Amino acid sequence: MHSRQAEIAAALGVQPPFDGDAAIQAQIDRRVRFIQNCLRESGMKTLVLGISGGVDSTTAGLLAQRAVEGMRAAGEGDEYRFIAVRLPYQTQHDEHEAQLAIETIQPDECHTVNIAAAVLGLAEATEALAPLPAGKRDFVLGNTKARMRMVAQYTIANARQGLVIGTDHAAEAVMGFYTKFGDGACDLTPLAGLVKGQVRQLAAALGAPAQLVHKVPTADLEELMPGRPDEEAHGVAYRDIDAFLLGQPVSAEAARIIVETFDKTAHKRQMPKEP
Repeated sequence: MHSRQAEIAAALGVQPPFDGDAAIQAQIDRRVRFIQNCLRESGMKTLVLGISGGVDSTTAGLLAQRAVEGMRAAGEGDEYRFIAVRLPYQTQHDEHEAQLAIETIQPDECHTVNIAAAVLGLAEATEALAPLPAGKRDFVLGNTKARMRMVAQYTIANARQGLVIGTDHAAEAVMGFYTKFGDGACDLTPLAGLVKGQVRQLAAALGAPAQLVHKVPTADLEELMPGRPDEEAHGVAYRDIDAFLLGQPVSAEAARIIVETFDKTAHKRQMPKEP
């Protein structure tokens, strides 16, 4: 066991492996209550979440829809709503899976905001992008896409007395695998503390189709590398990330990559620095 496994797992609030179906259901119930409490404490009436077609947003969306339906059924108010948002950049290559996620979740409302015009308009107006080589420019604009998606979600949330849901979980947090002030910006993170395999377990228990539960994860932000798997970007497989966070044996190389990436991305998990 790597000397820092326990320290990193504790910092990310990693949950122990689920011991059977009852434990999975207990996690679902706990996280639904968490979402409901966030609404009650904030005084807001709406939840907003971008749906990509991956297992993370599908799982968070299923939890969110269950949360507002529970509040309505309990007589807390018919105004509680969940809005799923499609946020394609031009045409999304796996749009069929995003639509499958929407069909599975059956949100109260579904909005679509194509971010292409906003991203391209900003790119055209930004002189600093001009001298960049193609690969670097593509990477920078990938982060711009993530930030524009969050701008769109907060615009909808502001218009509808809403909170924005994030999909970050422990297996992404440890790798800093999100855009700062992009998909890392949100009001609540109901998947926090879960490793990737646990997110899949919750998704399956919530009724997500196997096609989404076992879909190869991809951020799909870079045009020059469309559909690039997360694991290729990480340099390590999710099964190794999960094992590391759960205190299980991993190779020395996998542990090195995870620990070095965790340290390098520490700034993403911190509040802005102050004097």
